[in-house]
Amino acid sequence: MVKYTHQFLVKLEDLIAESDYHLRYEKGSFKSGYCLLRDQKIMIVNKFFTTEGKINVILEILRNLTLDTTRFSEKNLKFYEELLQEEVKL
Repeated sequence: MVKYTHQFLVKLEDLIAESDYHLRYEKGSFKSGYCLLRDQKIMIVNKFFTTEGKINVILEILRNLTLDTTRFSEKNLKFYEELLQEEVKL
């Protein structure tokens, strides 16, 4: 289900935009490729990553977080549940 395309990245960004977290792309020397500020609810991803790298990092972040789905649209709620199901299969 994971497609390494720009459109899939946009869907992930849209999902995060409906959550209570903010996604930012910035330069940095993050060893894991990202920085997660849980108290401020900010995800910072290395802006120099390729599309595939950004998708992998965002998926890794989503695996480690439980998002509040009350503000999700029906479309994004279904997408989020599919992502969680995909993680179980891996």
